[in-house]
Amino acid sequence: MSYKKVVLNEFGGPEVLQVVEEANLPEPGAGEVRIKILAASATFTDTMVRKGIYFGFKETPPLSPGYDMVGIVDKVGSGVSGLTPGLLVADLIVYGAYTEYMLRPADSLVPVPAELDPAEAVSMVLSYVSAYQMLHRVAKVKPGQSMPVHGAGGAVGTAFLELGRQLDLKMYGTASASKRELVEGLGAEHIDYAKEDFVARLQAEGKVDAAFDAISGENFKRSFASLKKGGTLVPYGFYDNSMGKGGSVPIDFMKIMLWNILPNGRKASFYSIGDLRKKNPEWFKEDLSALFDLLKAGKIKPAIEQRMKLEDAKKAHELIEQAAVKGRIVLMVSEENV
Repeated sequence: MSYKKVVLNEFGGPEVLQVVEEANLPEPGAGEVRIKILAASATFTDTMVRKGIYFGFKETPPLSPGYDMVGIVDKVGSGVSGLTPGLLVADLIVYGAYTEYMLRPADSLVPVPAELDPAEAVSMVLSYVSAYQMLHRVAKVKPGQSMPVHGAGGAVGTAFLELGRQLDLKMYGTASASKRELVEGLGAEHIDYAKEDFVARLQAEGKVDAAFDAISGENFKRSFASLKKGGTLVPYGFYDNSMGKGGSVPIDFMKIMLWNILPNGRKASFYSIGDLRKKNPEWFKEDLSALFDLLKAGKIKPAIEQRMKLEDAKKAHELIEQAAVKGRIVLMVSEENV
């Protein structure tokens, strides 16, 4: 049986993404499971993988993008227990999810409640787990505290706002004017970064307890300046650097280290979902399961602007790089889910 997947044979722009057809399904080995993919996120992180500039990523083409997925167990290899065909599961895989079928280690899979929408469920895997862990595992925010979220209209930004609202946080969201309604609808005060100095605004209102910043470069410094004594900056990406807008990843890391050495009463802690999962693998499963419970209970609902076909991956990446997406895009891989 043949199947489709999206591959890139060289790093580059969205045009390098090609849909190809493989002649035979992969067969699971010992401890492996074959998954029929139902949904995969299309995220800014995927565009960085496609360009070959994702920090710490050492794989080389040919490869398929796709950081996370939700799918159905299709076939299990020897030695696998507790997973049967038809079970809905999720995983964070860094690359490879833009495909109709794939193999995964059985012990990396997280069960998904069968009644959940696959598109909403996959939204939890990278974006919501990242926001949840930065709030609860890294910054350890308390109900009623304050925070700005940069890129508040994007996939991780909207996750922050939904989860922050659960904690009754005082929230500020920097985003373009076109995303004001989305940001305010999620309970945050909108700051148009093109017209307003967010540091001046936050300092005038008493500064904040935590700041979450994936912009990088000078923005990290400005976010740090907006913190109260005892506050925490959580950098988690390098948007400006990856888009050729300046900044240096090594210099940014040096700044973070320096801020933690200086006696300024504040701290900075860089977050990487992959690094934290390696260090505490059970946290990922616990946190993702907790998010599935919130989703099932109707307490959170991800902002999905578009559901697109696997064949539309190129278009999805173009929209993401144009910052034209309010919330997120999900690739509905199996035709019955489009």
